[in-house]
Amino acid sequence: MDSLIQTIAVYALPVLFGITLHEAAHGYVARMFGDPTAWQAGRISLNPIRHIDPIGTIVVPLVLLFSTKLLGGGGLLFGWAKPVPVDWSRLRRPKRDMLWVALAGPGSNLIMAIIWAVSLRLMVDTGVAHSNADFWVRMAVAGVQVNLILMALNLVPLPPLDGGRIVFSLLPSRLAWQYSRIEPYGLVILIVLMFTGVLWVILRPLLALGELVVNTFL
Repeated sequence: MDSLIQTIAVYALPVLFGITLHEAAHGYVARMFGDPTAWQAGRISLNPIRHIDPIGTIVVPLVLLFSTKLLGGGGLLFGWAKPVPVDWSRLRRPKRDMLWVALAGPGSNLIMAIIWAVSLRLMVDTGVAHSNADFWVRMAVAGVQVNLILMALNLVPLPPLDGGRIVFSLLPSRLAWQYSRIEPYGLVILIVLMFTGVLWVILRPLLALGELVVNTFL
C-alpha cells in the first residue's frame, strides 16, 4: 500500500497539470484567434480545479496506476480534463485557425516535458537529487513521461483528438468534411486500437520525436 501511495504522490502533479494546462492552452489560443468562449467560461486559468473532470482526471489515472502497481500490468497512463469550449465559427478563419488551436494542447505538453527535463538536469547537476529513488527525481521523470504520452496520444490523427483536428485543418475542404464524419466513432476506434496494441505502434514515432526534443535539454 505504501508503494501505491508513493506512486500516486509522484504522478499526481504531472498528471494533474499535464491534463489541465493542455486544456487551458486550447482556450488561450482560441481567444488569440477570435473566440473568447473559453475565456468567458473562466477556463483560461492555471487553476486545475476549473478543468478537473472527476472521471478523466482522477478516477481513470488512479485505476491505471492501481492496475500497473498491484496487478502487474504495463498499460498506458492517460486521462482527460473537461474539454475547453471552443466555438469554431467564432474564429477569424475557422478551418485555418483550428490548426493552431488544436496544436496548442500537445504543444503545451511538449513544453511541460521540457520543463520537467530541465528540472531533472538541475537537480542532478546541483546535487539536490541524491539518487534515482529521490522523490523529486521520480516526479520529474514522471513529468517527462506523462507529458510525452499525452502529447503523442492527442496527436493521433483521429477526431475528436487534436490530431484529428489538425488533419481536418490541413485537408482540402471536401475531404476534410468527409473525414470529420468518423468523429462520432472516434473514441470507440481509439479504445479498440488501445486494446489491440495498435495504438502503441502509432504512438512510438510520436514519442520518439518528443524524446528527441526533450533530450536536447538534458
